[in-house]
Amino acid sequence: MSNVSGSYTFDAGQVYKACIEWIQGWFSANANSKTITVIGISGGKDSALTAKLLTDALGKDRVVGVMLPNGEQKDIADSQKVCSFLGIKNYTININNAYNGLTDELQKYLPADDYSYTNYKTNTPARLRMTTLYGIAAVLGNAMVANTCNLSEDVMGYSTFYGDSAGSFAPISKLTTDEVVALGDYAGMPKEIMHKAPSDGMCGKTDEESLGWTYHEVNELIRENKKGPHYEDIIERWKKNKFKLDIIQLPCFVPELPLYSVWGAK
Repeated sequence: MSNVSGSYTFDAGQVYKACIEWIQGWFSANANSKTITVIGISGGKDSALTAKLLTDALGKDRVVGVMLPNGEQKDIADSQKVCSFLGIKNYTININNAYNGLTDELQKYLPADDYSYTNYKTNTPARLRMTTLYGIAAVLGNAMVANTCNLSEDVMGYSTFYGDSAGSFAPISKLTTDEVVALGDYAGMPKEIMHKAPSDGMCGKTDEESLGWTYHEVNELIRENKKGPHYEDIIERWKKNKFKLDIIQLPCFVPELPLYSVWGAK
């Protein structure tokens, strides 16, 4: 047993086992014994845990990891470490030429001097990565693409619409960041990966620096209805991004844990 967010008890072993069973059940119902899964390996805790869950549920021979740098990725050694640690087949596909080609083509008609490319630069790489994952799945054949989003980041809108928010199935999308770390530690994943500060890898800041509050505060609201000092800001941000969750509802593992506040009290 472990406390990951205050008063409620999180049994990492029980949740891990339940998630494994859910993955196996989903593949049994929607695929066959030879279906593989394709997963983007970012070097962060979410893709690391998801890849570990998939290897335990399906076997490492049915998991293909894909590293997707956009030019130079400073922490790509962490992505490589995850693939090596799990012993999974992996590819490195650099999306930089695709990104630059698309950007150059757009700027012929929408020049950067007249239009803002701020959101484009943040979100387009994520969408190109998802396109690449589905492209690899199509080429390999009989493959499903794994979603690696977690609940805390989804609630705060830290997923790109039709980018990393897409996928065929979502093993950890109803788990908070604290729970993801606890499960990774339980499963024996490298601590430097599981305890790494979450970042989009593009703006130069961690997610929490950009938000102005911690995911732990978000998690306490999600699981315990504990209203911290940034409660109003958290709710406002959630409301602005809620449309993403309303539209994209992937098949996902739902743990038997408390879920409070405006995102579904029970």
